[in-house]
Amino acid sequence: MVAEKCFPLLFILMIIHFAVSASIDTIAINQTFGDGSLLISKEKNFVLGFFSPGNSNYRYLGIWYYKVREQTVVWVANRNHPINGSSGVLSVNQYGNLLLCSNHSGKVPVWSANVSREVTKTDTCCVAQLLDSGNLILVQERSGRVLWESFDHPTDTFLPGMKLGLNRETGIHQFLTSWRSVDDPGTGDYSLELNPKGSPQVILYKGRKLNWRSLPWPIKIYNDMRNISFVNNQKETSVTYFLVDASVILTTKLDYSGFLMHLIWHETEGKWKEFWSAPKYLCESYGHCGAYSKCDPLNFNRKFECDCLPGYEPQSPRDWNILKDGSGGCVKKRQESSSVCKQGDGFMKVATVKVPDTSEAVWLGLNTSPVDCEMECKRNCTCSAYSSAVISGKETGCVTWYGKLMDIVISNDEGSDIYVRVDAIELAEIAQKSKGFMEKKHILAILAVSVVSAWFVITLFAYLWFKKKRRIVRNNWNERLLDTINDAYYKGNESEGRMSHPEIVFFNLSTILVATNNFSQANRLGQGGFGLVYKGQLPNGIEVAVKKLSKNSGQGVEEFKNEVMLIAKLQHKNLVKLIGCCIQGEQPILVYEYLPNKSLDTFLFDEMRSFVLDWRKRLDIITGIARGILYLHQDSRLRIIHRDLKAGNILLDAEMNPKISDFGLARIFKDEQIKEKTNKIVGTFGYMPPEYVVFGKFSTKSDVFSFGVILLEIITGKKNNSYSQDGSDLCLIGQIWHSWRENKPLEIVDSSLKESYPSLEVLRCIQIGLLCVQEDVRERPLMSAVVLMLSSELALPSPKQPAFILNKCCNNSNSLLGKGGTCSVDNKTITKVLCR
Repeated sequence: MVAEKCFPLLFILMIIHFAVSASIDTIAINQTFGDGSLLISKEKNFVLGFFSPGNSNYRYLGIWYYKVREQTVVWVANRNHPINGSSGVLSVNQYGNLLLCSNHSGKVPVWSANVSREVTKTDTCCVAQLLDSGNLILVQERSGRVLWESFDHPTDTFLPGMKLGLNRETGIHQFLTSWRSVDDPGTGDYSLELNPKGSPQVILYKGRKLNWRSLPWPIKIYNDMRNISFVNNQKETSVTYFLVDASVILTTKLDYSGFLMHLIWHETEGKWKEFWSAPKYLCESYGHCGAYSKCDPLNFNRKFECDCLPGYEPQSPRDWNILKDGSGGCVKKRQESSSVCKQGDGFMKVATVKVPDTSEAVWLGLNTSPVDCEMECKRNCTCSAYSSAVISGKETGCVTWYGKLMDIVISNDEGSDIYVRVDAIELAEIAQKSKGFMEKKHILAILAVSVVSAWFVITLFAYLWFKKKRRIVRNNWNERLLDTINDAYYKGNESEGRMSHPEIVFFNLSTILVATNNFSQANRLGQGGFGLVYKGQLPNGIEVAVKKLSKNSGQGVEEFKNEVMLIAKLQHKNLVKLIGCCIQGEQPILVYEYLPNKSLDTFLFDEMRSFVLDWRKRLDIITGIARGILYLHQDSRLRIIHRDLKAGNILLDAEMNPKISDFGLARIFKDEQIKEKTNKIVGTFGYMPPEYVVFGKFSTKSDVFSFGVILLEIITGKKNNSYSQDGSDLCLIGQIWHSWRENKPLEIVDSSLKESYPSLEVLRCIQIGLLCVQEDVRERPLMSAVVLMLSSELALPSPKQPAFILNKCCNNSNSLLGKGGTCSVDNKTITKVLCR
């Protein structure tokens, strides 16, 4: 206990000082640990010792990372009781208590673990041990029972394995509190707690004022780098997390300025990098728009970000409309008593929002259907809203709110739908507005007909003719498209005979709808240049990727024919496999093998995921892409130019093997054909060579250029068409070329590789990439030569100046194309640029 006295003996301290310093991770009973000693965990993850923060001269006992060059303290014992000078001593005393004393001031304890337990003859000694998790524990040697642990008393850092929450059996409440300043680890103004009320949520306070809150448990809690776990039962309510990759050093810190930050250590750069923080925007500040309202972050720069919920109006119209201050919130349009449920009450949907504060909400548990959830809320007239949420993609849960609806934020990424209670009058008004709108349209239609009655019959006949024609076209869609595919497949291949039809499965539309759950949002994998892609499961259990071509994508029968015809003929382990297609209805559908790791760009350009790609895996991906392109150019029955090679069109299977996809823009060349010219430029800026962008000329060397860009992106982890450095005019290729000429090429290597790569091998790949992106088409190697370069140690030629070394060439290609040019600055495929 803090009231206990220390009895230090200076000469004993001097004698045992070296023995203490030599200890690894434990302090035994009656052993002392002085300023200057270090306690290091078994695997050297953390260290316990005395330190002075910032510019402070005071001494504190703390724990920090051992392997991080920048001292980063994660726990402080005497944060509010600093020691003046280097006289601090830590020990496990005769009563089994962990005690910190300041010898300089006599025999005064400044901090204690507050463990009350007198050692008897049958007891074993207590030992303090620093674990590799960063947890300092006080444990009985024989029984192994933990009497005290620092994880139960965190300061400003939330470490993997640590809990935030409330243990109802022990009464321990684990929460974070910020430092006062960078120089003072004393208890600051901000705290982070797990609120166990209602549906539990993590709340950031300033004093006792709510500043920010997380999504509530258990609605959509997920993270790519962390496995987050909630416990909510009679014994405890807590949240903890563990890292998916133990080699990553990641921490969650409550900064003294009031920001909750996720930080990751980048060893090559020698610094921490923030990859998430809150609150970052006005809408993230708790209750920014007051009660019964919603905040839209995207409206901040265009108009007022606050908007009332259905059935509500601003409490202070002047503040709301003139001062643009929504903190007063909204009130019901009709203030009636809520003690009796009104006849005709109903609910209005508010889509994709961060659900309201759940402190006073009721979690009805799993397996509650949306209908039951609505009925539960409707039968209680004090229920102001409900949400039926899908948990972990499978089970359905229900949350109901009572009282004020606070802190609702539009969130397209992590949002859920809520249903707000409105009265019968409001429902009637909404219905009336809809009806009135339809009536106005009807009146205008009659007026138009009366004014132009002479044209009515012509319009009617034209409409009937068009409807009949459309029905005929729809009925013949299957046959027409199938004939087109057949004709394209057999054209130029008469020697193969009509019996060698490609092995394409033609799916019924009903099968596709069942497989994708009617193209539900939950099944959506992403969006390509020509349509949306969904995950599906066929009746035989095979998982597939279903690509539904958009009506407005610009991709028609020609591009669809390309995909079906080409991929069905091509068989290579580095090309995506086409399983079949569906040609019912008005939107063609392609069915591919499902690749669980999606596309290369989702890993390569993401700071959190890029760590998965070590150098060996990156080199395998580079080699696989090169072999796939070589197959297209030389080894397949057809000579094919892809014309849209980019990181987004390289898919990764479960073992991270690359597969080239998206052949909608590909072109077939005859064996003797070298190049071709077009007046329709298609592809993605940043990946297209200059002769194609400017003059419309393309050849196999066009794909070589695109491959070179992808290779350099894989090495650097940066996008070519969006990279710039410190305001320089150099884009990625230009920066690499500059580094190459300055004999500093390794400066551009992705920092996530942590210098764990073979320098000579990386230098060789950079040189190959620069050879592929040379401005002169004739200087670029063939893919056969590229594959040989990657798999051998043959001497390489010196690269010459690459194309597009300035940002204005990479990101503003209109200057090359003229006023009629079209640029794809968001890395999506362009469909048409006319050369002049």
